Amino acid sequence: MQTISAQSAGSELSGRTAIVTGSTSGIGLGIAQAFAAAGMNVMLNGFGDPAEIERTRALLAGTYGVKVAYSAADMSKPADIAAMVTEARAAFGHVDILVNNAGIQHVEAIETFPPEKWDAIIAINLSSAFHATRAVVAEMKARKWGRIINIASAHGLVASPFKSAYVAAKHGIVGLTKTVALETAEFGITANAICPGYVLTPLVQKQIPETAKARGITEEQVIRDVLLHAQPTRQFVTTEQLGALAVFLCTGAAASITGTALPVEGGWTAQ
Repeated sequence: MQTISAQSAGSELSGRTAIVTGSTSGIGLGIAQAFAAAGMNVMLNGFGDPAEIERTRALLAGTYGVKVAYSAADMSKPADIAAMVTEARAAFGHVDILVNNAGIQHVEAIETFPPEKWDAIIAINLSSAFHATRAVVAEMKARKWGRIINIASAHGLVASPFKSAYVAAKHGIVGLTKTVALETAEFGITANAICPGYVLTPLVQKQIPETAKARGITEEQVIRDVLLHAQPTRQFVTTEQLGALAVFLCTGAAASITGTALPVEGGWTAQ
């Protein structure tokens, strides 16, 4: 994991506390790192090798001088999500910021798409954001400040074949974001969805052979003709770019940005 310099927003956000779900790798880890660099205390969450997760936790805490905790909550289980929020309050005193990032993927034609895969994707990619948001909004309202950032996708705005559950979940995340923004607009809380294009995360790397099989093409063709073909820049989005945007959305400069779906996808949805 590379370190990054502290953001200019650091002094403004120092001491704020955040939960970032699905943050042991990929986009979530990039956002957690950016938050720590800005002086925020962070609750990590996700699966992985316990020793590696502890190394990551200790590195973030040591590098940036902030508190970093970890919850192994299974984001498909509402009880685990509630427990994670309770753990964050115990560690930090309260929760200022929630980033709903946890996600899984499965690529297959709808006629053979396994129902259990559909249920799992909806549970983790969509329902978990509802349960986590429900658990933190009351305290944010009471303190008249909060930030809810949902990591949607370009697939929350447009569709691609063979991703029925993922596209449905990400469209749902955008709708949930708008509703929460309207309900909390008078309480100093913002709710926004970041809609990344393709980022070369473990989740996307796993999709490459699945997409190759579903489309009957090579993995090299998937990268060139499916993934980056959708993005006019022909470049993967980076976790550093997404982390910087997430930090900005937490600042006072972004206080009037709420209920939006912010594309970060190299021009994909402009086509």
